[in-house]
Amino acid sequence: MPQPPASQHSHRTGLTRREVLQVGYSGLMGLGLPSVLRPQMTAAADSTSATSARQIVIVFLTGAASHHDTFDMKPQAPAEIRGEFKPIATRTSGYHICEHLPQLAQRSDRYAVVRSLSHSDNNHLMSTHHVLTGEKQPGGFFDKVASRDDWPSYASALAFLKPRSDGIPSGVNLPTFLQSGPLTWPGQHAGFLGPIYDPWQVTGDPNKPDFRVDALTLSPGIDVSRLDRRSSLLGEVNRQQSRFGEAANSLRLQNDQQLAFSILTSSKLAQAFELSRETDPTRDRYGRHQTGQSLLLARRLIEADVPIVQANIGAVQTWDSHGNIFPRLKNDLLPPLDQGVSALLDDLHDSGRLDNTLVMMLGEFGRTPKINDQKGRDHWGPCFFGVFAGAGVQGGQVIGRSDDTGAYPLTRAYSPNDVGATVYSLLAIDSDTHVTDRLGRSVFLNRGEVIDPLFTGVEA
Repeated sequence: MPQPPASQHSHRTGLTRREVLQVGYSGLMGLGLPSVLRPQMTAAADSTSATSARQIVIVFLTGAASHHDTFDMKPQAPAEIRGEFKPIATRTSGYHICEHLPQLAQRSDRYAVVRSLSHSDNNHLMSTHHVLTGEKQPGGFFDKVASRDDWPSYASALAFLKPRSDGIPSGVNLPTFLQSGPLTWPGQHAGFLGPIYDPWQVTGDPNKPDFRVDALTLSPGIDVSRLDRRSSLLGEVNRQQSRFGEAANSLRLQNDQQLAFSILTSSKLAQAFELSRETDPTRDRYGRHQTGQSLLLARRLIEADVPIVQANIGAVQTWDSHGNIFPRLKNDLLPPLDQGVSALLDDLHDSGRLDNTLVMMLGEFGRTPKINDQKGRDHWGPCFFGVFAGAGVQGGQVIGRSDDTGAYPLTRAYSPNDVGATVYSLLAIDSDTHVTDRLGRSVFLNRGEVIDPLFTGVEA
């Protein structure tokens, strides 16, 4: 490494004063990784837990897919309810799904469908919070944006209750951030737990040739050995800081910085984002589109031991089809979903990872039974579907049943709270766990019940 000019004062680590400033500011605080720069937790948490018992892939159909036109078809209903699509047989005896999901039809033995999910909201933001946190949004009202009063996302709760220090985040959301103008969708953050526990937000289309995650790339001119020397210098700075009487804050900064270094000097996570490491046939199998490559990236992050990966299928409200729903589903939305999710299930199954990885696919609500004047379907919270696979889920079964128009469950209704209880159970987090909100109140993390038929194959 070239030595600094004689006119510049260098320290015994070989860095200039300017580099000291760069270490302290751009080199650490500007990494773009605020959600993982966190201190060690107190003894009350299990700080030795590197990975949870299970991993989760959330395939989130943002904007809400129509259950009538996918996994809960009503072929005997009047035309204004049944829609334009034909049902096709699956590998599950007597169960039919949409003709534009042929690959998933051939893999129905690997997943279970719940047709009786239900809640009382018809608003995108509040419903998204409910589904992605397992609890209703506190003080929720129409288009209430994300705030630090919200409940934590699943990944955030995991980061809080089972922190890790190996440089692997507890959650990654990709490839879009759900925000439109002044509206930021709740449920994407740690809510009242604070920004330290926010999952990583990766924005960028993995299908583009120039896709990269800059936060995981060393700045030009900085190699690992040089970064180690900077770490050594920073250690000296931190030791001097401890003399100023801010012991607690100083310790927190040191731990945060150490975690940043562990991320940057470990190739495991960075390599997960390098889709070029996959063969062309594999990438083709997932589909050369944002949906397929996002699900491929989700698989790679699971392989890198990220516990929870959320893949948003589309941008804000992509599936919100108030008009022209049938050409949109047929031409734009269902084929890539069918291809990408099928490839994901195949790979997880073939590698043996499906045994320990829950894949769940759902939106924030369903769509209205009756097709509107614009040939679309509107918001409908009382009845919608979820697809669940892996982590002990018994595939090849259909749980719950809706009425003849798909308006309301005829059997037991399962709420997003129950989805949350199921997720936390798989993460080995007790449903009666208490956390403290911003007002200092002890509150239940979740108040649902595990959807037992997913694992027992027996409906109550």
